[in-house]
Amino acid sequence: MARRRNPVNSQYLDPQSQNDDPSFVRQELDALTGAASIPAIERKSQGISRIGGWAAILLIFFAVYLGSSFTPSLQDDADSSHAEAAREMMVSGDYVTLHINGVRYLEKAPLMYWLVAFSYRIFGINEFATRLPTVLAMFLLVVLAARWATRAFDARSGIYAGLFVTTAAGFFLFTRILIPEALLSLFIAASFYFFVTALQARGSAWRWYLGYSCLALAVLTKGLIPLVFVGISAIIYIVITGDWRRWREFHLPSGLLLFFMIAAPWHILAGIRNPRFLWFYFVNEHFLRFLGKRYPVDYNKVPALLYWSLHLVWLFPWSLFLPLALRDLGRNLKRFRQPSDVSFADRTTVLCWIWAGIVLTFFAFSTSQEYYTFPAYFPFILLLASATAREEESERHRGWLMGVTAVIAVLACVAAAALIAGLWTSRHLPYVADIGTVLAKHNMAEDTLSMSHMLDLTGESFAALRLPAMLAVIALIAGPLSSLYFRMRRKNYAATLALAFTMGLFLVAAHVALNRFDPYLSSARLAEQIKPEIQSSDQIMIYGDQAFGSSLLWYLRRPVYLVNGRTTSMWFGSTYPDAPRIFLDNQDLLAAWNSSCRVFLFVPSYERATVDSLLPNQKFVAAEGSGKIIYSNRP
Repeated sequence: MARRRNPVNSQYLDPQSQNDDPSFVRQELDALTGAASIPAIERKSQGISRIGGWAAILLIFFAVYLGSSFTPSLQDDADSSHAEAAREMMVSGDYVTLHINGVRYLEKAPLMYWLVAFSYRIFGINEFATRLPTVLAMFLLVVLAARWATRAFDARSGIYAGLFVTTAAGFFLFTRILIPEALLSLFIAASFYFFVTALQARGSAWRWYLGYSCLALAVLTKGLIPLVFVGISAIIYIVITGDWRRWREFHLPSGLLLFFMIAAPWHILAGIRNPRFLWFYFVNEHFLRFLGKRYPVDYNKVPALLYWSLHLVWLFPWSLFLPLALRDLGRNLKRFRQPSDVSFADRTTVLCWIWAGIVLTFFAFSTSQEYYTFPAYFPFILLLASATAREEESERHRGWLMGVTAVIAVLACVAAAALIAGLWTSRHLPYVADIGTVLAKHNMAEDTLSMSHMLDLTGESFAALRLPAMLAVIALIAGPLSSLYFRMRRKNYAATLALAFTMGLFLVAAHVALNRFDPYLSSARLAEQIKPEIQSSDQIMIYGDQAFGSSLLWYLRRPVYLVNGRTTSMWFGSTYPDAPRIFLDNQDLLAAWNSSCRVFLFVPSYERATVDSLLPNQKFVAAEGSGKIIYSNRP
């Protein structure tokens, strides 16, 4: 029988016997752990590096992600709204139709809410249980990145991929709220991993089925978007590589059957139980949102220049190694002219560029929040990790490594200088417990970008941020300069580890700073102030959009009336005949305010002038903070 060359392990194997050969299984395991790429004489020293590398990954990950899972309070808007949907799911036992404040919430796919509801059943309803599924998703992303890079490139690339995922700024920033992006990225990455390893290791039907299963789970996480990303990327990939000729190996009929068995049941049940669901979910929330015509309009588009340039921030500091990854792309593409010379590293490199490019291009034309491109971070990380490791081991272009490290050190020192200046100018100011009182004031109703509140910082706010600012200064000065010193001494591994620990400490400082913003971003403290006074007959109300006080729902665990709040995510659910009668107008508010029932009215800062003119007399302050206030009609 003819034999072929297997580019994974460079041995001649019978295609029909690969799955049954114990040596093949052993080589597959070696590829996953990195042993396949290391000569036997070097495995001991490399093994010690891998142990130390994994120790660094785990130490930083648990300090950054697990350590930040208990605090701060859940934020208003998406964070507490999504948590409330999971809580009501657990309480009601309805795992098909999501509800927020008793109103049908049909915008989102259910998987993230299932996981959070399950976490609530195990750990109780608290902040840690809310964030645990995201923490686990990020941990699995770290493991997958390390394994994939090790299999495709080498052990050092695997360690770097794990470190880069753990410490990249965007991964941390956009897992501070309960959104499905981490889970979505995990399933998309896993589906690609199983598909590309199936192409490399012929005869592995189980890899194809795992790929289809992960894609189905991605659809249950975020709707049709993963089909676009994976589908278009896969088509471009197999055309470029010529793998379309192997279409019989793709197990399309049985794979698609498995996909629909996993992804379809919830959509069918949701459509049966909720009339008009299919139009709202597929047309309004997918196609019209992409075109910027979704109703009601509550999203902006990130300006083009910011959209592209901010990815250097989201992947910082590792994004500065991008030229190293770009340099060898042409060489990888040329190898596909001779399929026998194509390695798993070549497949991974080409796929990652296609994958990241499709995600970025798609949202360049769509309405977008900053975090929408989260699924593109993972392939960039694989490319950056492999390029960095390759340069460190070969040192063919030592100037690149020195130059990039020097740039990082300069940027870090500039940032540290800015923080020191802020600390110095605020040295005589008293500590401010409620940072919201010293932030710039603007119309919160106009905020539709997730990071827009960062523009509210003022010089006075440094009085509340002294501790995290000092931690950040230490990290920004000591880490990059240490990394530059190690580069100069040709200790590249130590240089990269120094940068990783720098980012770890910086992200811990960022978490401490986020805790300082707690009164401003969340209404939890106001909820805790009025909770002891609330009686079962009292009415809790929010004036305006529920999003600006949604944490009241989660912390008070009771329905909230909405005055002029039939907007955004509440609109479609309010059109159903079984919607609770929680939607009031100004006249309803005045009638309740003058009745014998006690009313607690939450007013966001941007609506305060309106409410003060509407209720000029007979109102008492029950709680107040960061410009938000809760009035009561009784003392």
